[in-house]
Amino acid sequence: MLVSLNWLKDYIDVSDYTPEELAEIITKTGIEVESVEPVAEAAQGVVVGYVKSCEQHPNADKLSLCQVDVGEETLQIVCGAPNIAQGQKVAVATPGAVLPGNFKIKKTKLRGEASNGMICSLQELGVNEKEVPEEYKEGIFVFPDDVEAGEDAISLLNLDDKIIELGLTPNRSDALSMAGVAYEVAAAIDGSYTLAEENVKESEEAASDYISVNVEDEKANPYYGAFVIKDIEVRPAPLWMRNRLTAAGIRPINNVVDITNYVLLEYGQPLHAFDYDRFGTKTIVTRRANDGEVITTLDDQERTLTQDHLVITNGEEAHAIAGVMGGAKSEVQDDTTTLILEAAYFAPSIVRQSSKDHGLRSESSTRFEKGVDPNRVERAGKRACELLQKYANGTVLGDVVSFDELDRSEKQVTIETSLINKRLGTDISHEEIGQILRRLQFTFVQDGEAFHISVPTRRGDIERFEDMLEEVARIYGYDNLPFTLPAGANQAGGLSLNQQLKRKMKTYFEGAGLNETITYSLTKEPWAKMLVSPEVQREAASPVGLAMPMSEEHSHLRLSILPELLQSLSYNVARKQNDLAYYEIGTVFISDEEKVRTQPKEVLRASGALTGEWLAHPWQQEKKMVDFFVVKGIVEGLSEQLDISFTYEKSRLPQMHPGRTAIIKAGDKEVGFIGQVHPKLQKEFGLKETYVFDLNAEELMEQYTKEEAFQAIPRYPSVSRDIALVVDEDVAAGAIAETISEAGAPLVKDVRVFDLYQGEHLEDGKKSLAFNLLYLDPMRTLKDQEVEEAHNHILQSVKDQHAAELRS
Repeated sequence: MLVSLNWLKDYIDVSDYTPEELAEIITKTGIEVESVEPVAEAAQGVVVGYVKSCEQHPNADKLSLCQVDVGEETLQIVCGAPNIAQGQKVAVATPGAVLPGNFKIKKTKLRGEASNGMICSLQELGVNEKEVPEEYKEGIFVFPDDVEAGEDAISLLNLDDKIIELGLTPNRSDALSMAGVAYEVAAAIDGSYTLAEENVKESEEAASDYISVNVEDEKANPYYGAFVIKDIEVRPAPLWMRNRLTAAGIRPINNVVDITNYVLLEYGQPLHAFDYDRFGTKTIVTRRANDGEVITTLDDQERTLTQDHLVITNGEEAHAIAGVMGGAKSEVQDDTTTLILEAAYFAPSIVRQSSKDHGLRSESSTRFEKGVDPNRVERAGKRACELLQKYANGTVLGDVVSFDELDRSEKQVTIETSLINKRLGTDISHEEIGQILRRLQFTFVQDGEAFHISVPTRRGDIERFEDMLEEVARIYGYDNLPFTLPAGANQAGGLSLNQQLKRKMKTYFEGAGLNETITYSLTKEPWAKMLVSPEVQREAASPVGLAMPMSEEHSHLRLSILPELLQSLSYNVARKQNDLAYYEIGTVFISDEEKVRTQPKEVLRASGALTGEWLAHPWQQEKKMVDFFVVKGIVEGLSEQLDISFTYEKSRLPQMHPGRTAIIKAGDKEVGFIGQVHPKLQKEFGLKETYVFDLNAEELMEQYTKEEAFQAIPRYPSVSRDIALVVDEDVAAGAIAETISEAGAPLVKDVRVFDLYQGEHLEDGKKSLAFNLLYLDPMRTLKDQEVEEAHNHILQSVKDQHAAELRS
């Protein structure tokens, strides 16, 4: 809701507060102020000028030489606007004026003629281009004839206004009107405001002679009022009204439409005006639309209706979608002379359905959806009639023609001082609560400590004790509520073990050179089934689909983080960022039912995707591309951080490279997989070689033991030996390393493979693997004989188990 401060000042005196102070007060009473902005940048020295004469510049075809009366003197001004003419009243920046952008106006000469000022366009006065009326976009603004030369043009154009933007929660629809904001501000500052009574002079002619109202669905439309106004003159609305609409973000159109919009902003009650002669009959019928019925709305769009929509008809065809938008056939036009003015109450649910189905969100539908004040519906119609009389010379026919089954009763709520204080922890007196209710303008009857309150219909959000408790608290002042620590909360807070481990994982990945991403948990259905880890695939029957997705791109809960990570890689590679390493720790959603009847299980997983160069040293002309072993090294680093041993088993998985993929196990449990994305899938995403890993972070946290491990720095020397073994090419290096560790225990402390060779001097189908073995006894110095015996035992073991021969 955009609130014009100048407009608000017409209702309540806020002169004791700066706009910022007022915004702070409103925020502290529960309605957040999102911003306080000026309508336009400040300007000085701009007044209304009357163009006494306008002649062709003697030395320029596109310039005019004007004599302009600015109240105290007549100035000669050279003007280039195409629409300048004698007899106009225009905005004049006199010599010494300062326009937005710190543009100073001086006396000068243009093509040999003196120019003592500047005739200004709205854009030059700081008005946003999109808010400039179409007729003034290519020239200067022309004031109505009723303004006086010498008046402050900035004030007349409302460019000295401030706009307070309120961030309203759905329950506070009462503040979707200037009257509602005035009531709220009055309560906040202990001021005074009451919505003024309407003053309409009705003719002796009866509206019922011109129109009748028939409502078929009284639940959807419990009140419909039709006012008839004759002798209308369609023309521009008064300048002050246009300024207020513009400040609220509504484009002025003509006096009839502008008045309905003005009352909508003032009362919070949407109205609609039909051209009586174009309406076609003397009967208004509101009914459910017929399936397949078509209406052309004011935006010239054909819309197909269903029985879920309520329409306003002339008994034969639809002329408006109730509460959403009127029809083009009965639109008010320049030749309109007689109006049917609609003031109605439509059920929020039916307006919401129509708005959603047709993709139409308007100021009217927003208010109807949240609920309007039933006691202001007819009053808003009368207020519009009052303004149409004054600014469109309309004749209002006697008595509104209406259907009325609207409940206008006030809700009754009882509160007790002791219970209020118990809930708030305060010591508020009976008198203070009574004062708060007075400020809110709620009528009540006090019975001791009990207050029996009648809640005004404008506050539809208040229904029970808890609602009134909030009202008392916010007007009393949240800052005045006492604060204490809850009982037993005398110990310092801290992270849980799982939170610590999650942070530890993030710190490790970032230290390893990966960047964190946060991708959507919702993805499209094909991606939801892609790159799913085998242990998840066995547990999940299918991805969970949303009943009403916002789009097909976000229709299913993910079973894997990797597809969205690949999409992030693809997005950046397409923008020339080729060397990327991403990780994400997030949840996947597992359900074991084809048709989900329960909430899916959320499982935390740690995933990564890498492509391009891993390391580059241009000076040394060296670079290292991402490969399987880079990613495996990152995963192994994580296993060391968590002190959990991982094993790797070659595997074939869907969408993964058949020769560069492995299952990861921790103990006897599968915890994820690692490998290269299948070349076909890489091509679909527009990627070159891309490697991924996916780990069950929750299982790793389960296996983590908090006991800190300590290993003393050895006091005795270690012995390092290298061996090269010739084995069949299908023998895994990891299996040999495991055999070496078992055979060499307890002296062998570390086994690392550092070379692989195939080619000349080796038989076909054979390979050479080189290992580095570290022998160590932390309690003594090893003897050569002990090392030699262990070494020979290792060679015999690998020969027996893997047919390995020592390479000569």
